[in-house]
Amino acid sequence: MIATVNPATGEEVRRYAPHTSAEVERRVALAATAQSAWRHTPVARRAELLGAVARVLRAGAEDHARLITLEMGKPLAEARAEVEKCAVTLDHYARHAPGFLADEALASDAADSRAVFEPLGVVLAVMPWNFPFWQFFRFAAPALAAGNAALLKHAANVPGCALAVERVLAAAGAPVGLISALLVEADAVAPLIDDPRVAAVTLTGSTRVGALVAARAAAAVKKQVLELGGSDPFVVLADADVREAAHAAVAARFTNTGQSCVNAKRFIVDAAVADEFTARFTERARALTVGDPFDPATAVGPLARPDLRAALHDQVRRSVEAGAVLRTGGEPLPGPGSYYPPTVLDRVVPGHAVFDEETFGPVAAVTRVEGDDEAVRLANQTEFGLGASLWTSDRERAERLARRIDAGAVFVNGIVASDPRLPFGGVKASGYGRELGSYGIREFVNVKTLWIGPRHDKEVPR
Repeated sequence: MIATVNPATGEEVRRYAPHTSAEVERRVALAATAQSAWRHTPVARRAELLGAVARVLRAGAEDHARLITLEMGKPLAEARAEVEKCAVTLDHYARHAPGFLADEALASDAADSRAVFEPLGVVLAVMPWNFPFWQFFRFAAPALAAGNAALLKHAANVPGCALAVERVLAAAGAPVGLISALLVEADAVAPLIDDPRVAAVTLTGSTRVGALVAARAAAAVKKQVLELGGSDPFVVLADADVREAAHAAVAARFTNTGQSCVNAKRFIVDAAVADEFTARFTERARALTVGDPFDPATAVGPLARPDLRAALHDQVRRSVEAGAVLRTGGEPLPGPGSYYPPTVLDRVVPGHAVFDEETFGPVAAVTRVEGDDEAVRLANQTEFGLGASLWTSDRERAERLARRIDAGAVFVNGIVASDPRLPFGGVKASGYGRELGSYGIREFVNVKTLWIGPRHDKEVPR
């Protein structure tokens, strides 16, 4: 059985029977059948479906948000925002998909040559628990618009969300099987990748799991998009507005209880402003309300699972033992639920666990540097390269340094965030491929060259 547990109380919520092999086979077959027709559906009609899905999502937004909070623990206000972000993204592709997928003229002498964009087929989506609606729709909105179908293998602790997504698509009028949730264990993923009816794979998750999925997909010569871990730097230079940077840093680190790949994790601060930044940041972190995620006053909810809290605390313990200075937090909160307080560690250096490893929870690491070159060097001193935030009052300096930071995105004087208008993805161990924007809609297509030579009409005898 697959059981869901309320992270705020530790109590079991519901049990779900895993899908049998026969049911999995039925759903894979339905997806292949649905996609074979969907690929020939005009793009404008596909766009209409996305708009209908957005309306269904909004109509049930409160129920969806409460389910998200119940299964993975984020504050209810953030869960509501997650559902709305999904709807906004669906609307975006409903408006822009026809343009993104329009034939593209190519220069080729007198011939009529074009790039045309055709769907790959059924895409297996292996998705995580931290944004159980958003992670799926971030992939699915452009993929469906491009003519693909999807099989959703969600994280084991959010099966209710997986089934809810499936119901939303059905209520919006999607063809039967176009989106199917599979309630299966992790060991079922490899056979699904091998299935000839599956054309491609997308995964959001850990780098370790991503490497395993990528190897399996590569062996089957199938396209992959991987959005993996992150240890995003938040770089504050000496000329930055420290008050504004410290205020933004709290949201950058503690949103979703710090459980996001693009949360800022390493705060790399010029020594000239480090004392002021750290004091302001710590004061604001200490003021955050930790508690019941259904309570409107709560800013930080529980971690999604007890093992995640234990791993996070071990990183804090090892870092303090190695010399990091604890400014606030640092101990699991007593009582039921997987609560951990907002924690700030100062004078962190390479070699400390919270600098070298990805931290997935409400723990911030402040590292002091001398000048721009050291700031960039330490920002890049990580296996990851997802996002980065850079704070400075000098626009020219910002652009010059941003180009030196290894990341899929650098936000200057702002918090890294995914946006349907912007391509999203990473480099190095953070993965490859892009979601969102015009680039995301073309990840799961065949970019086909269509070349039609000039006419050579022969004179017709009279």
